Amino acid sequence: MKKILILFAFTLSFLSCKKEEKKPILPPVIIEKIPEIRFGYKIDDYRVIHDTIKNGESFGVILDRHHVLYPKINQIAITVKDTFDVRRVRAGKPYTILASKDSTKKAQVFIYKHDKISATIVDFKDSIITATRYKKPIKIIEKEVEGVILTSLSATMDSLGLNTNLTWTIADMYAWTLDFYKLQKGDSFKFVYEEKFIDDSTFAGYGKVKSAVFKHRGKDLYAFRFLADSILNIHEYYDENAKMLRSQFLKAPIKFQYRISSRYNLKRKIAYYGNRVRPHRGTDFAARINTPIIATANGTVSESERRGGNGNYVKIKHNSTYSTQYLHMKRRKVKRGDFVKQGDVIGWVGMTGNTGGPHVCYRFWKYGKQVDPLKEKLPDAKPMEKHVKPVFFDFIKPLKYQLDYKKIPVKKPEIVTETIAQN
Repeated sequence: MKKILILFAFTLSFLSCKKEEKKPILPPVIIEKIPEIRFGYKIDDYRVIHDTIKNGESFGVILDRHHVLYPKINQIAITVKDTFDVRRVRAGKPYTILASKDSTKKAQVFIYKHDKISATIVDFKDSIITATRYKKPIKIIEKEVEGVILTSLSATMDSLGLNTNLTWTIADMYAWTLDFYKLQKGDSFKFVYEEKFIDDSTFAGYGKVKSAVFKHRGKDLYAFRFLADSILNIHEYYDENAKMLRSQFLKAPIKFQYRISSRYNLKRKIAYYGNRVRPHRGTDFAARINTPIIATANGTVSESERRGGNGNYVKIKHNSTYSTQYLHMKRRKVKRGDFVKQGDVIGWVGMTGNTGGPHVCYRFWKYGKQVDPLKEKLPDAKPMEKHVKPVFFDFIKPLKYQLDYKKIPVKKPEIVTETIAQN
């Protein structure tokens, strides 16, 4: 019995050894670290400093703190001035310094971040100094949104989690055809628009609003973004009949949050003056102080000054027929001789001159005579060329179907590849 046990133990030991011999001997696993590339640089080669420009700081002060001497700073500023004006760095803007890893810790690259997407890279590590425009890759995703007005457009957009920038874009699109202060409870809308993302998940703003429809008082007001003139290369919004939404003049010199406090009235009586008739040849748009005042049409500033009861005012000549004037400004942004485009900010609401509250008095001239702009049939913008209309109608078919009936499959995310332009 004892011999049998010894033999059994020997056999097990032999088999165990055999099994161990069959195990392969694996070589050690070497994991190579993938170098991190940012803004076109191997980050591991530098000391990386992230910071934000403080009040009172300048480009020179920042580089001096990072061991760059002032003769070199001046050389950098002069070399890159056509691409990057170092005098215009603004407090609150983030920046990154790439500095050497040696004992000098000297800055070699300055990266100024304009926004989440774009930056300017100033490279001075070698004798050749360069300034480069940089853009991160952007993912563009097409989205749809629908809403019903309960109180106002802005309140509804807020409730849907949409940024005010998109609200302003919609307001600009419909500025000539829809009075947002006359929206009714139950009015509805649907928009097809783009959202931009960087690093796959970081929201970086809105892209184009491609199409929209507003149902107001039972009527559908469409807007389709379309390039009708390839020479001008300006996209405009048109309705379903190819009529441009934009007209030559905006309805009001203020975009949002105003009310008409006094209309054009040649028979107005004022109790303060003993109920005597004192004609009011303007339309008063009441708004908060510092509300932006915009030009209602393209034109050249013919007057920009402060005078008597008008206070601070600007007058714009649009053509040989029309001129407009904007009174009681807190501040003026333009000067005589400036050319302004429709929608440009020309000043801010104030209470200068003869006024009982903050507002802009908007005056409108036609052939040298002041008239009521709210009663004038104002000219439309240039119509679409006839030969372009068939192309437009084909273009909007799927867009209109998408707005009217059901959601067409949204396009796959479009990747706008990184672009680097050097000057």
